[in-house]
Amino acid sequence: MVVQDRRIGGPVAAATAAGLALGAGLLASGCTTNGAAADDAPAGPPPSVTLRQAADGLVRAATSEVRTSLETASGGTRVAISGTGHYDYRRGTGRLRLVLPEPAGPDGRLRKPITEIFAPGALYMKNRGAGVPADKWVRVDTTALSDGNLVTGGATDPLAAAELLRGTRRATYEGEARLRGVRVRHYQGTADIGVAADAASKDVAPSLAAAEKGFTTDVVPFDAYLDEAGRLWKVRYRFSFANGSPRGTEVTSTVGYGGFGGEVPVELPHREDIFTGRVAAPGSG
Repeated sequence: MVVQDRRIGGPVAAATAAGLALGAGLLASGCTTNGAAADDAPAGPPPSVTLRQAADGLVRAATSEVRTSLETASGGTRVAISGTGHYDYRRGTGRLRLVLPEPAGPDGRLRKPITEIFAPGALYMKNRGAGVPADKWVRVDTTALSDGNLVTGGATDPLAAAELLRGTRRATYEGEARLRGVRVRHYQGTADIGVAADAASKDVAPSLAAAEKGFTTDVVPFDAYLDEAGRLWKVRYRFSFANGSPRGTEVTSTVGYGGFGGEVPVELPHREDIFTGRVAAPGSG
């Protein structure tokens, strides 16, 4: 999928040699629409309510470390991108270092990881390639992207990933699991992007509203893992694109959280460090 950056006039997408590489029954037997069997489900609100409040739990935690993984499957080809960084949920800012799947670029040199900075309504990328100088950042208006930057940047914004759960239509409790040594509760369900956009915070709502346009369906299957304090430890979404192909493109995006409450300073790029030229199209060099 190639998403046009309408502000700078060039394509900002994934799965290109010059850029980011986006190459591209959930209900368990015997479960009710509100969770596992009644004697197994945790006390408290039904799963759908708990999940809609997951973003609030992250805001209460203030900050966290994050790990991301984005995998695409299209026409038998699979591409994976991984990232690590941190996020400030009260400011809506974060920083990720993304590792691309290709070990080298067209010139044979090793490709540098891409640095991304998230901010309300914007995504900044460094080492973007596609004709952008190595010392410059590209700024993308995420509200102008047809997927709201849920996948275009090679990683889902960690706050947007949590806010998307505000659109939970149904959910089931699948039992306990352990993540990074922490006992968590596993839920499965589906989220509606449009419903989430209506319920999201003012900083995330415009991007989710834009995302209604980019997917084959507004209904997105997910797996989510929360601790007893309501903090989200992991969420995995499965997005579908028509992408001009009868078989379409499937994208699995996973965001992991942990290390809550630490110092995570995020400095936005200065105006003079932002590239204002045209980003080259894939394959144009």
